[in-house]
Amino acid sequence: MPIIKSAKKQLRSGKRKRAFNERRKRAMKSTIKVARASVTDAESLRLAYQAIDKAAKRGVIKKNTAARKKSRLAKALAKADKK
Repeated sequence: MPIIKSAKKQLRSGKRKRAFNERRKRAMKSTIKVARASVTDAESLRLAYQAIDKAAKRGVIKKNTAARKKSRLAKALAKADKK
């Protein structure tokens, strides 16, 4: 446990940020799951893109990871449209 006052403050701040990041990541994962389940639905794809972009913007995931996730979702949508 930290002894210095600023270190204690940093620990509290880190816990808050971690909780927020986990919430954002969970929201992203659940929207991606919904989008994959209903691949033909453009609205769920839009919401998934939005969640991915927000996570990347906030630094929860990296920019290239976001691009890769979006690309794979689009590819799945195209594959479902072909069938």
